Amino acid sequence: MGLIAFWPSVWFDFVNWDDPAYVANNELIKSWSPSNLYGVATETVTRNYAPLTILSLLIDHSIWGINPSGYHASNVLLHLLNGVLVLLLVKQLSGSNFVAWITAALFLVHPVQIETVAWISSRKGLLSASFILAALIIRLKPDVEAKNDAWYVVWLAAALLSKALAVVVPAIVLAYDVWVRRQKFADAFARQIIPGVMCLLLLLKTMASQNSILGGVRGHMDLGLLQILAVDSTILWRYIGMLFWPSKLCVLYDPPVRGIGTAVALATTGWLAIGVVVWRTRRHHPTIFWSAATFLLLLVPVLNFFKITTLMNDRYLYLPCICVFAVTAAGFNRLLLVSQDHAGELLDRLATGMKCTAGMTAICCAMIATSQQLPVWKNADALWTDAMAKAPQLPVVRIQMALTEHDSGQKREAVMTLQRSLFECAPDSVDRKRIVKMIRSWIADLNIRTTEQTALIRR
Repeated sequence: MGLIAFWPSVWFDFVNWDDPAYVANNELIKSWSPSNLYGVATETVTRNYAPLTILSLLIDHSIWGINPSGYHASNVLLHLLNGVLVLLLVKQLSGSNFVAWITAALFLVHPVQIETVAWISSRKGLLSASFILAALIIRLKPDVEAKNDAWYVVWLAAALLSKALAVVVPAIVLAYDVWVRRQKFADAFARQIIPGVMCLLLLLKTMASQNSILGGVRGHMDLGLLQILAVDSTILWRYIGMLFWPSKLCVLYDPPVRGIGTAVALATTGWLAIGVVVWRTRRHHPTIFWSAATFLLLLVPVLNFFKITTLMNDRYLYLPCICVFAVTAAGFNRLLLVSQDHAGELLDRLATGMKCTAGMTAICCAMIATSQQLPVWKNADALWTDAMAKAPQLPVVRIQMALTEHDSGQKREAVMTLQRSLFECAPDSVDRKRIVKMIRSWIADLNIRTTEQTALIRR
């Protein structure tokens, strides 16, 4: 199913959203020389330290050159591998074939996965997810031996060297040991010291690389911790909504950060209510409690406690969606099992049929939505045309649209797109300087300095 849903992306092009930095302009992936391999192991790319991700792109470049199809094919195959790992993990944790198959199928075909799979630059998310899932499978076995801990450390190291998101894995394992295995906290914590130190070292390396604020949105960058928590409460509900009703997906979002008091109050009330229900299940259904905590832990790195220039993205849900799909499938399965316990043979068969029908309906709906949204990532023009329709108020969307027009030879249109953005988008000082610099450069290239344009630049 995942192959059917995402294989069309193999014929997609690169997009001008990090792809040039990772592939076309990345000297690290163009040579296997010792000095270059040293650079792969030590240097950061687009503010991320992910040597195994860059190594995977080096392998792709050695095979495909700059043919985008090979890179897309690698992404799709990694996604399929992750689907198998999700199946194994959920089956191991739930003991239910139905819950495992439905969770893995939705994980493979859901449209919220499009950004991660169809965007070549999201290779780090795919590769890191493979190692994270492998680490959890080996470490969350019913009986953990010393060799399981050793392999867990190996897979965690690989995940950390693919993407910094993996720093939350020790906390996820610790929570499982304490809440599900019922181990003493001190004993469980001691087993996470080495993994925790590994994560700390990776965090220090990554944080030292986060020195750029270009390329995203910045309306939230001056908010305090409590304000960020308030905004996050509304974004988390949007994430849940996207998983159950994935409409209006976009490469960039602009969630409101001010004047949202009512929305924050409603969102917070809703989360408190869910928190109370989940807390009460912790003794009789500890796996549900742990799944809720895992959902939040997987999102912690992207909730802007450490400032990043995007408040929300589809790709942030790549792994967290597993928790939501699994808990939903398990709840539905449990409901039908209870009804079957009090039913005759005919009603028992009816309940089984309902379960299969509901599962297949959800999967088919997700596949249809994916087939409709996937072409948005076909090329830069399709991507930013879609973004212009959904988030035209974002200066970065106008900038990327202008770059797309300029690269396709529509240089006058590109200048006009940037000029309009100065008046229609209210860019902040950083974006305004960037836009004016681009206009100045492109006008000089076109040699079309009119009085009006010169006045605009001086402004």
